Amino acid sequence: MVQEKLIDLLKEMSLEEKVDQMLQMSGMFYEDEGVLTGPVNTAGFTEEEIRQAGSVLGSVGAEKLMTIQREYMEKQPHHIPLIFMADIINGFRTVFPIPLAQGCTFHPALVEEGAAAAARESAAAGLHLTFSPMADLVRDARWGRVMESTGEDAWLNGCLVRAMVEGYQGREGLREKGRIAACVKHFAAYGAPTAGRDYNTVELSERTLRDDYLPAYQAAVDAGVAVVMTSFNTLDRIPSSGSRRLMREILRDEMGFGGVVISDWGAIEEMCRHGVAKDNREAARLAVEAGVDIDMMTNCYCKNLRGLVEEGIVSESLIDEAVLRILKLKNDLGLFENPYKDADASEEKALALCQEHRQTARKMAVETFVLLKNDGILPLKKEQEKIALIGPYVSNKEIYGAWSMFGSPDTTVSIADGLRNKGYEKILSAQGCGLSEGFGQTAEDSEKLLREAVELAKSADKVVLALGEHRLHSGEAASRADITLPADQMELFRKVCEVNQKVAVVLFSGRPLDIREISEKAAAVLAVWMPGTEGGNAIADVLFGDANPSGKLSMSFPYSVGQVPVFYGQFRTGRPYTEGVEEKYVSRYLDIPNKPLFPFGYGLSYTTFAVGPVRLSAQRMCRTDRLCAAVTVKNTGAVSGQEVVQMYIEDVHGSVVRPVRELRGFSKIELAPGEEKEVCFEIAETMLRFHDIHMNYVSEDGEFRVYIGNSSETANGASFVLAD
Repeated sequence: MVQEKLIDLLKEMSLEEKVDQMLQMSGMFYEDEGVLTGPVNTAGFTEEEIRQAGSVLGSVGAEKLMTIQREYMEKQPHHIPLIFMADIINGFRTVFPIPLAQGCTFHPALVEEGAAAAARESAAAGLHLTFSPMADLVRDARWGRVMESTGEDAWLNGCLVRAMVEGYQGREGLREKGRIAACVKHFAAYGAPTAGRDYNTVELSERTLRDDYLPAYQAAVDAGVAVVMTSFNTLDRIPSSGSRRLMREILRDEMGFGGVVISDWGAIEEMCRHGVAKDNREAARLAVEAGVDIDMMTNCYCKNLRGLVEEGIVSESLIDEAVLRILKLKNDLGLFENPYKDADASEEKALALCQEHRQTARKMAVETFVLLKNDGILPLKKEQEKIALIGPYVSNKEIYGAWSMFGSPDTTVSIADGLRNKGYEKILSAQGCGLSEGFGQTAEDSEKLLREAVELAKSADKVVLALGEHRLHSGEAASRADITLPADQMELFRKVCEVNQKVAVVLFSGRPLDIREISEKAAAVLAVWMPGTEGGNAIADVLFGDANPSGKLSMSFPYSVGQVPVFYGQFRTGRPYTEGVEEKYVSRYLDIPNKPLFPFGYGLSYTTFAVGPVRLSAQRMCRTDRLCAAVTVKNTGAVSGQEVVQMYIEDVHGSVVRPVRELRGFSKIELAPGEEKEVCFEIAETMLRFHDIHMNYVSEDGEFRVYIGNSSETANGASFVLAD
C-alpha cells in the first residue's frame, strides 16, 4: 500500500478508531482460542476497546495468532490488521546467551546471525516485532537489567546494536520472509539508574548523555530500526514518556528517527506516580504531545485522547501523525496484503530448535565464555583424569536468563549433559548445596549435600565447581545491593578447596559479580553467564579443549560492590591515584583498590598472544586524513586460538575533561601456533569528536595517544597530533 492510500485510510477512520490503534493490549485478553478473555473489568478496559486495540504483546503460536488476527479483522471497521509483538531478547525457542554475554564475543557478525535465527523462529510463530535490542549503556552491576545490554562501552554497544537490528530486520525490507521488526530500548539512559535500583531516576549531565549514552541508540536508528521504546526513568527530572525534548527534539529532529515510538509497560500512567501528571488524562496529554504513538497496557489514551481532542486541548493532528506511523509500520511489514505474514504452524515446528539454530547457539555460547583465571588446570584431559563435577548448576537446566520466556529446561543442555555428550564416562557428580539460600532444604539435608560433595572432591584429580546466581536474580526488578554468591555456595567452595586445590569454577550469572575470594583460591575461573539452550555442550567444548575460550569482558567485574559504578573509561581527576604509591590526599579508597577485579576487554585463552608495538602511518593528521594504526599479533602458544585486538584512543588535552581512554576499534582474529598477522585500524577525524565546552560536537587540535592490545589496560601505545 502506497503512502497516499495510507493517508486516505486515515481520513476514513473515526477519531475513536484512530485512538484505538494507539492502544496495545496484553495477549492474555485474547488467548481463549481467539475469544476475548481476561480481567477486562479490573484492568479498566471495555470489551470494545480490547477488540479494537491496534497491537498485541506477549502471545505466540502460529495457529493461535492467525485465529486472533482473523477474528480481529472481521470486526475491525477498515479491516486493519494487528501487529503481534513480544520480548524476543536472546532467542525464541532456541535460546542464545544473554546480551551481556553476547557483548563478550566482540563478534558483530555472529550476533547478527543469532538475531536472524531468532527472527526466523518467532516469525514462523506469528510474531511481527521484538522488543530488542536494548541499547542502554550499563556501568552498575547492581542493576539487574545489565543482562539485557551488551555492556559498558558505547562503541561496542553501537556495533552490536546495529548487528541485532540487521539480524532481526534484514537488509531487504521488513516484508522479507523470516524477518521481524526491531524495537530499540529504553530511550533514554535507562542504564544509569540512581543506586543501581530498577525503575529509579537518572541524573546525567547533558554532555555525558550525548557523548556516552545516546550513540548506541543512534546506531540503531542509523540501521533503520522500526520502533523505539521509551524508558521508565526520569531524565532531567522529566519521565521519558512525557519528555517532548527527548522524544521530538532529540530522537526525531536530531537523530532522524521517523518510526513508531511505544511506551514501556504502563509507563504513561506511571507519570502520575512520578508526580508530573495529576491524573491519567494529563498523562495522556503529556505523552501524546511528547510524541509517544502507542500506549502499552494502560487506559490513558483510550479513555482520554478523544475527549482531549474534542475539547480542543490536544490537536487531532497529533493523533493523525501517530496513527499514520502505526499504519506505515503495518504496511512495511506487508500486513495489509498478508495479515498473517510468515505465521505457519508447520514451519514453526520445523524451525524451533532446529539443528542449524542449535549449532549457532553452541558456537555463540563458546565465544561468550570469558576465562578469568587459569593456573594450568584447564583444559581437562578426558582419558587421564578423574573429575568431580560439583555444585548446584551441575544438572540445572535453567541457564537461559530471566527474559528467555519462550525457552524451556526440557530443551536445554546442562553441564552434566554436555560432559556425557562428550562421551566422558568417569564423571562423578554431587549437588553440594542449593542454588539459593536454604533452597527449601532442612539443615540436615544441607549438611548431607555438603558432606557428599567434599568426599567426592577428596577422591578426584580435579574438581569442576558449577556455581552462580539464580537466573531470576538478574533481569527486570532484580537489583541487588550484594552481588556476591549465596553463603551456602561460598561454604561449599571453601570446603572443596580445603581438600582439593585443583578447582575450576564455572560461574553462571546475569551480571558481573564480586568473586574476590573465588578468584584468589580457585585454580581456574570460567565465566559462562547464562549461556542458553546449548550451554552445557558449549561448556564441555571449552572444558575439554575442543574449543578455545576467546571471550573478553564487555563489563568490568568490580573488586567489590563499593566501587560501582566502575568502568574503564573513567574521567581524569586533579588528584589521580597511582597504583602502588602510598599517598593520602589522592582519589582512592582506603580499604579496596581503585581498579576493578577484572577490567573491560579482559579475557584469557588456552594459548598466548604477543602484540607488537603500535605503528602509526603518520605522526600528524589533518581532519581530512585517515591514519592507520597497526600492530603485529603472534600466537606464541601451543594451540590455535582467537584473540580480540582492541584499539583505544586517549585525547590528551581537551576543553573539557575527557575519559582516560575510549574504545574505537576491535578485530577478532584466529591464529595457529606460531602464526602472526598484522592488524590495522583506520582512524578518522569523526572518531575523535566529543561535545566541547560550548556543547559543539567537534574534534579539537592536539595530541592523541593510541593504545592497541588485548584489554582496556594495555600500555602498548603511540602518539599523533591532530592539526589543520
